[in-house]
Amino acid sequence: MPLPYKKMHLVLITGMSGSGKSVALNALEDLGFYCVDNLPPELLLPLIKLERANEAGNLAIAMDVRSAASLPLVPSQLAQLKTQGVQVDCLFLDASTDTLMRRFSETRRRHPLSKTDTPQHINDQHRALAEAIELERELLSELRADAHVIDSSIIRPTQLQSYVKSFIDAPGEQLTLVFESFAFKRGVPNDADFVFDVRMLPNPHYEPGLRDLTGCDRPVIDFLQQQADVQTMLDQIHAFLDHWLEAMAHNHRSYVTVAIGCTGGQHRSVYLVEQLNTLFAPRWSTLKRHREMAARQPS
Repeated sequence: MPLPYKKMHLVLITGMSGSGKSVALNALEDLGFYCVDNLPPELLLPLIKLERANEAGNLAIAMDVRSAASLPLVPSQLAQLKTQGVQVDCLFLDASTDTLMRRFSETRRRHPLSKTDTPQHINDQHRALAEAIELERELLSELRADAHVIDSSIIRPTQLQSYVKSFIDAPGEQLTLVFESFAFKRGVPNDADFVFDVRMLPNPHYEPGLRDLTGCDRPVIDFLQQQADVQTMLDQIHAFLDHWLEAMAHNHRSYVTVAIGCTGGQHRSVYLVEQLNTLFAPRWSTLKRHREMAARQPS
């Protein structure tokens, strides 16, 4: 009788071209994963079979739109692997169209879906690139729907690596709540499942002694805890999530990202993310992110 396979952990990385898949793959390599870039989906099951026979434990595979014709095979392949006892986690890296266009322009790389004949006029080039990015979004939409999404639009590569490592550390067999603070002036995160606007709440920015602090600092916490509207907002978000999380978990959701936005992403949204993380951590797996604070950190 053959011996049972060693438990394998497979992380599948997909996402938009230019969103940081190579950075994510490097982060997983640092964690001891055997990494394979740009694997054609037709080779996924044979590779897994080979690696399991070799008693491999952690495997990370990156796929992208260069394999567009065979990407529809992937969801059923992943479902098959799960029935065979493989722990499968899917990570999708996204970024805004403007960000992706800027990155391609800066690096002078061709988008994988760009036509061979590049338009000569600059406006035609921008239009062609935008169309290629939107086509890529459409082709990858099914994989995105079943994955944990990280928006890399304004975070540094070092912070993206940190997000990926936190994703790996989260328990893989239960729903994980991701709380993320952000500034509306820099755009709503692409990875958000729920967005709460808290700009109507009292703003510590207008208190001279609090302006340069954040929602993690005790003086700001004390100020916001004295505001009845802030507590009401916290209670209502808490009640909404508490009511629906069980249903989402029963619907086989692995990750739910809750984005809390204020004007600068420094005080109110940060405070509420910290409070919500504390409230839900005893019962659920949680992660927290402060997008604007992370963007300001040195690389």
